[in-house]
Amino acid sequence: MRDSPPETERRPVTEELHGEEIVDPYRWLEEDSEEVDGWVEAQNEYADHVLDTDTRDALRPRFEDVARVTDFGAVTAAGGRYFQTIEEPDEDHGVLYVRRSFDEEATALVDPNRFDGEAASMNWFTVSPDGDRVAYGYDEGGKEQHDVRVVDADTGRWLDVVPDAGRVNPGSFAWTDDGFYSVRTGSPGGGEQLQKALYSHTHGDQPADDELITDAFSEHAWPELEYDQETDTLLAAVHEGTTHTDLYRVDPEAEESLVPLLTDYDATFGPHIASDAGEVHFLTNYEADFSRVLTADIETLAGGEDLDPEEFTESIPETDAVLQDVTVAGDALVANHLRDASSELSVWEDGEKVESLPSPEFCTIDGVDIDDGGEELFYVVHDFEAPDRVMCYRLGDDGSGAETVGQADIELGVDVSVSQEFFESADGTGVPAFVVHRKGLEPDGSAPTVLYGYGGFRIPQTPSFWRFAGPFLDAGGIFVVANLRGGTEYGEPWHEAGMRENKQNVFDDFHAVGEGLIEAGYTDSDHLGAYGGSNGGLLTGAALIQRPDLWAGVLCTVPLLDMLRFHRFLLGESWTVEYGSPEDADAFEYIREYSPYHNVEERAYPATMFKTAAGDTRVHPSHARKMTALVQDHQTGDEPITLRTETDTGHGVGKSTEMIVEEQVDQWTWLCDRLGAEVGE
Repeated sequence: MRDSPPETERRPVTEELHGEEIVDPYRWLEEDSEEVDGWVEAQNEYADHVLDTDTRDALRPRFEDVARVTDFGAVTAAGGRYFQTIEEPDEDHGVLYVRRSFDEEATALVDPNRFDGEAASMNWFTVSPDGDRVAYGYDEGGKEQHDVRVVDADTGRWLDVVPDAGRVNPGSFAWTDDGFYSVRTGSPGGGEQLQKALYSHTHGDQPADDELITDAFSEHAWPELEYDQETDTLLAAVHEGTTHTDLYRVDPEAEESLVPLLTDYDATFGPHIASDAGEVHFLTNYEADFSRVLTADIETLAGGEDLDPEEFTESIPETDAVLQDVTVAGDALVANHLRDASSELSVWEDGEKVESLPSPEFCTIDGVDIDDGGEELFYVVHDFEAPDRVMCYRLGDDGSGAETVGQADIELGVDVSVSQEFFESADGTGVPAFVVHRKGLEPDGSAPTVLYGYGGFRIPQTPSFWRFAGPFLDAGGIFVVANLRGGTEYGEPWHEAGMRENKQNVFDDFHAVGEGLIEAGYTDSDHLGAYGGSNGGLLTGAALIQRPDLWAGVLCTVPLLDMLRFHRFLLGESWTVEYGSPEDADAFEYIREYSPYHNVEERAYPATMFKTAAGDTRVHPSHARKMTALVQDHQTGDEPITLRTETDTGHGVGKSTEMIVEEQVDQWTWLCDRLGAEVGE
């Protein structure tokens, strides 16, 4: 175990971008080579040294206790059957079960714990409308490169395997009577993940015999499929980033298989087919910043082209809460709204709200599904205070019929208090944040405090149960989740205010919440930590560089940090819709201004842990490698700058329970030690 980071050789590469000379001293760390592997191993040894504390020993058994419980996934109802993943305490992955009643014992359909592959997992599953078939994504090493396996829902017998289907997922999958459509991608190497093709597969055929329908999708676009068996209508909603959708009807027999239905509209359209009613409901922000639902007849879409959304019926109008999702429930629609970053579930008929479902004050609701009869509604409730609850609600019960059908038996070890507070950003915008701490805690201005944020890609940061935060909260720590611009907490304007040329607003929001927590007497800069991953890793990387004086510690996981080269790796080019492209002279100017890797200076930086994964197929691990080397080289203070690289995993999906425990022990050891939270035995 080494007590200092390895020396990193500088091998400068100089290039000119839009008239500016850019020097990259660590370009060689972008490579996947034995030399880089040796450097990564040495960095891990140094991280082991820094993390080898009494805190680690104290946290491990407590984390095992909250991880090794029975966990319940969301319920999918189809064909008189109920499908659900359940993970027992002695298992590393959830098992997919099926049953016909919650009064009977469930039957295991897919058990990832018995997969033969190294670090193999089931990353997703989808059920056919008649409930007879289940498809799931088999993945190894968290690389999100899937084999599609199809099993019989009664026997678990394999019906089909389509290997090497790439980043296929339930959204890009649609069942037919005798097979399925799916959008497949290439492998991570050479940017092939961004090459997408729509195929038709018939059960019993060899994958080589599958029909290629079209591969006319740009590298920025991700198709979503919906199919109506009654009219044989296949819809492809082609999402360009997170801000724009072109809707097509797919005609496999036509020379141009993508028939335009809704194109060239500056809006998003998410189709939801209601076959029994012969309708398609579109969740859209077309002329509705907070989104609404427009409805059209399937027959209109099946035979038309270049349609006008003005001619559709408004089934759920825009309200003062943001419509996040919609679920077809017979003749009704179940709406999932977000009000001040908390979920509200309601039932709508003929454009009117007819029922509101019960929910906690601060919560997130997802996993919404309805049974065949349109009577039993299933959903999952998340909040900061209790483990996730899988609920069953009988529509029409006026709020009294919600029943818990699955909840992990987790003892957080502390009763918590939750509040929502608002902080003023640099431009005067009010930014909300959830503040979570032990009940009865009266902060003295120096409480260990973790500020978590994301701020991008229309992803709101809503309440959830942070099961591994218990010891930190019990030790008097405060956990804060900021609702930064870039998400959709307040609709599309909130998103647009945090993207492209407005990205600095996200960083300003984060800094404002940190400063506000200090001004409110919760903590000080000697006990305040910044935490974020992926796009949130960009956030915390920027926080480290722009405001090193504000933090006692920074935890920056699976991050984007070299924003002048992010588009050259893996999925990066598809994110230029969100960030702008460094190839564009105007975008280069504002990206160069905040790119963490290009703004490191010689100075004292707070203790920082960069964290990445060798198998990450979304954000290349070179971001964390290069930034670690550069900050280590420019650090004039005494605080450690460390890099932790995980193996046999990727951006975050498919991890075993053992991997999750190890990861959480690392992260919370770092946070507790750096922020002064004494967790004890």
